[in-house]
Amino acid sequence: MPGEAPADLAARLALAKAESAAGPGDLVIGSDQVAALNGEVLRKPGGYEVALRQLLACQGKVVDFHTAAAIVDAERAHVWQTVDHTRVYFAELEAARLDAYLRAEEPYDCAGSFKAEGLGIALFTRIESNDPTALMGLPLIWVAATLRAAGLDPLGRSNSR
Repeated sequence: MPGEAPADLAARLALAKAESAAGPGDLVIGSDQVAALNGEVLRKPGGYEVALRQLLACQGKVVDFHTAAAIVDAERAHVWQTVDHTRVYFAELEAARLDAYLRAEEPYDCAGSFKAEGLGIALFTRIESNDPTALMGLPLIWVAATLRAAGLDPLGRSNSR
């Protein structure tokens, strides 16, 4: 939506995904992630050239990642939502190093043009987050806590279903 803040965009998309997949009696998790450099959204690059431009623009800067999750409980008509904010501090690397990374991992379907769970971690000097799993696309600490609150303990039998 025009003028939509990155965190709001992530939240809207996560909820839309969960709602679109939920049928009668279902409990569905939806998620989405939006990366922003200086408030401008970094889209999934789709290919090498855009990815390289994005990574070059991020050198020595901080990129904000807004990872949203929504859990829709269709049986009880209840929705839980969160947006996790992660700050990624990029190192300053020469273009040849970025080229080597992109050719090795081809992260063209990832917001920000990297995979933190792979070689992309070498692009950073620091990551600030309350939930390190959020940077990979789903804040699992929040998901586990929310499922427990809904009576669905990830470590045991469910209390209500």
